[in-house]
Amino acid sequence: MEDERSTTERVLTLLGLLQQRTVWTGPELGKRLGVTPRTIRRDIERLRALGYPVQASNGVGGGYQLGPGQDMPPLLFDDEEAIATAVSLLAGAGDGDAALRALAKLDRVLPTRLRHEVRALSGSVESFGGGRTPVDPDVLMTLARACRDEVEAGFGYPSSSGSMRRRVEPYRLVASDRRWYLLAYDLDRDDWRNFRVDRMTEVSARSWRFRPRPAPDAASYVQESVASRVYPHQARFLVHAPASMVRAQISASAAVVTPREDSRCEVLSGAANLDAVLLHVVLLGHAFEVIEPVELAERCRFLAERLFSAGGASRI
Repeated sequence: MEDERSTTERVLTLLGLLQQRTVWTGPELGKRLGVTPRTIRRDIERLRALGYPVQASNGVGGGYQLGPGQDMPPLLFDDEEAIATAVSLLAGAGDGDAALRALAKLDRVLPTRLRHEVRALSGSVESFGGGRTPVDPDVLMTLARACRDEVEAGFGYPSSSGSMRRRVEPYRLVASDRRWYLLAYDLDRDDWRNFRVDRMTEVSARSWRFRPRPAPDAASYVQESVASRVYPHQARFLVHAPASMVRAQISASAAVVTPREDSRCEVLSGAANLDAVLLHVVLLGHAFEVIEPVELAERCRFLAERLFSAGGASRI
């Protein structure tokens, strides 16, 4: 028996496709959605039953299209179906931007009473990279609602002395190319901090509201933290290659790549030791300069002399 949630998501995607283009053939829609033309016909009937004026025509240039001049009726989701679809789109999607676009479409066709719940996700999430490991959707929903409602959140979190209960003012959920993070103001440490969602336990939203503080850019803050600040050593390089090319070579969780003039870019990264960072940049295959720290520039000169010596005339 076909899963109701997957059917709902597919019909929603079908509606989005019909809104994007004037005419689609059955085979085109089937290819885009990975189903048979027969399934497409059943989904078209589902849309018609919901009040969407989907027209069909045969022959050359024929296919399925939404009828002109009529307002789109709301999708007939109950509360659980709507929230489950929103959470599934976000938590299971490999591409954060695609998930947010789908959520925006869902928002336009939901009944008014459900829109504020879906917006709890779309308005509380940022991302860099894609393909992350999914986490518990209920935890994501709890944190997203806390971000939206500006209420304190609490959860268990590991520390050097064992798991501790943390009390925070949640600001944004941030999805990296590997994991989910919560950017929040840590009330115990009196500072901004990002927390890995997969490490949280017993997550709950509290009833105490807070006044939002001036906050850093969520995605940038978390990316810099994941790529450099969590390590004992940080390094900054000027790489003689376009940012788009370097980003394709380095994981978003491994380095922050910022465009510079003349088709160059700045790379910020961290590691347990400076040699590891240097090796990573060397293997990119582009000319580069060390911006900081000074000791890394000195280390470059030392290693260059050693490599030059190692590449000298062979000895018998």
